[in-house]
Formats: sequence, C-alpha cells, structure tokens
Amino acid sequence: MTVGIVEEKSITFQTDLRLESGRILGPITIAYETYGILNADRSNAIMVTHAWTGSAHLAGRYSESEQKPGWWNEIVGPGKLLDTNRYFVICSNVIGSCFGSTGPASINPKTGKKYALTFPVITVRDMVRAQALLIDHLGIERLHSVMGGSMGGMQALEWATQFPDRIASAVILATTPRPSAQAISLNAVARWAIFNDPTWKKGEYRKNPRDGLALARGIGHITFLSDESMTAKFGRRFSAKDGQFDFFGQFEVERYLNYNGYNFVDRFDTNAFLYLAKALDLYDVAWGYESLEEAFAQVKAPMQFFAFSSDWLYPPPQTEEMVRMLEKLRKPVEYHLINSAYGHDAFLLEHETFTPMVRDFLKKAGA
Repeated sequence: MTVGIVEEKSITFQTDLRLESGRILGPITIAYETYGILNADRSNAIMVTHAWTGSAHLAGRYSESEQKPGWWNEIVGPGKLLDTNRYFVICSNVIGSCFGSTGPASINPKTGKKYALTFPVITVRDMVRAQALLIDHLGIERLHSVMGGSMGGMQALEWATQFPDRIASAVILATTPRPSAQAISLNAVARWAIFNDPTWKKGEYRKNPRDGLALARGIGHITFLSDESMTAKFGRRFSAKDGQFDFFGQFEVERYLNYNGYNFVDRFDTNAFLYLAKALDLYDVAWGYESLEEAFAQVKAPMQFFAFSSDWLYPPPQTEEMVRMLEKLRKPVEYHLINSAYGHDAFLLEHETFTPMVRDFLKKAGA
C-alpha cells in the first residue's frame, strides 16, 4: 500500500536565524510533507532528511496523473518500513534548496529581487536548526528517530550532536563525518563547469544556465554510481552512423549522462545547486569542537549506521571511523556494511538490504 495523494505544506517563520557564518537569515520558509498521524503524546514522529538535490516530496503523488512518486516512496506507507499506521513521518526541504524552502532562488524581502549570490553561505548545521523550528511548530519535543542518507545522513548526525535530547534514535546511511579532498575536488570541477557557462552571469541569470549545470550534474552523477553498476548497465555499447570510429558517435554511458544532465536543468536551480554543494564540502561533524571525540561525546541516542561496499564517494572506512569513536565512548551504536554494486546511490535503490535491520532498530528505540 502507498500513502496515496499527498500535498506539500509550508510555514514561514518571521524570525531571524543566526547562521554558522555569523550572518542572519530571515524570515525563513520551510516546505514539508507529513504522512500518518501524530499520536496523543507526540512520540511517534520520524524525521526523514533528504540528500543534495532531494526535496520534501518523500512519498506518494501530488495527483493521479503524476508519473513518479516521492523519492523514497518504497519505504513509506502502511506496512512499509516507515509504517504510517505506526509513525508520523516528516520530510522537510532544506534551506538553500529550490523546492519551496528559502534559498538563493527565493525573493529577498528587503530588495524584492531574488537573493542569487547575496544569499548567505549555509551549512548542514544551519539546515538542521531551521528544521528544529519546524519541529517546534508541530509541537514535537522529541523525535522517535531521524533517518537519512548522504547529505541526509549529515543532517541526522547534526541532530544527534546538536540536539541530543530531542531525538530517541538516528539512522545514518552512506555518509561521512567530513568529505574527503577527492569528494571536494569533484564538486570543484562541477562548479567550474557552471562558472564557465557565459549564461550564468555570476548568478544573475534569467534562465537556468543549461550547459554548465548539465555538465556539473553529469560530474556529480558519476560519483553516485560504481564501476560495477555502470559496466552492468552500459558496458561498452557504442552508437554511431559510420561505425566504431565515427568521431561524433557516443557510448551508451555518454548518452545516459547527457540525458540526465539536461533533464536536471529543467527541475533544479543552478545557484541552489552551488550553495548546497558548498554546504557539503564545508561539512564537518566536529566543527566547533576540539575533535571528533568531543563532538560525539554529546550523543545520547542510539545510532545505526549503514555503509555500502561499492560507495567510493563516502566509502565504508569513513563510516567506520565514526562507529569506532562511538564505541570508544561507549555510546549505543550499531553498524552494518552492505555488499552492493550500486555505489553511493545504493541507499536509494536497494532499500530491501537495510529494511529488516532498520525496522528492528526503530522498534527497540520505542521500547
């Protein structure tokens, strides 16, 4: 069963949020969706946090004609992992994005124009502080769990370290305590692609810069996959009019990246892409602390981690570093290494590999 037809909600907070940069952002609009019913004592809420280019549209469809459901539709609904007969599930769009929450594509109320590059640099910690405003608005003192993968996992880490009394558990998939130099370098090349598109105009574009953003997305998309999954899906299939040595012929994988890159241009704002990429690069769970040990000393809730064997963007040793530190601190932690060929995107594509463990973990968290 599915959650059926859903609607996006939004709330605007007439308040100022002091960001990690020292700048002030306000007012703040947050787009979100909810599924299921909040129980009488408001103890059954689970916050699902999305990845880089995700949105609040976690599950269901906005209309019968919508072809594609929410991005994690397979795990949300009656009888599913996040059982809406049992849990009240929340997903909010992060600030800095372009799917309803305040970001660089939003109108700056002080100028009446889009923020563009006047939007302040934000961090994952800033995103979570904005989410806390939403949780307050919903009257929830303590979340049953926070669950997310990739950038969503970073948000779950921030909930565990910055708001330790406000969560009963955290489920973290395919993430890192801090991106490596290699991960940052790939985002840097994606930025160059956008900056060198003449239609970007230093962020003051009227229409999304197509070529720069498509190329940037193509670079990013490669990091989400693995050699094994790309070989299985595309191999070395080549299409050309004049045989193998046609200069303008393309391998099937080239056609795929081209299609996905330009399709992305039609649904995501370029400046939002840049701001969220910067937030990823800047992320460090130990920011503001002397060490990772000091950061994780704040943790009170049980934490469950998943890493995927073929993930080369945030590889298993990065997850294992966090697990070892939590074990050293005698914090309740559980770790699962999933053997997968799907690379970083495994957390989105192979939910069946982790569903049984997460279901048991969530039940124990509510015991």
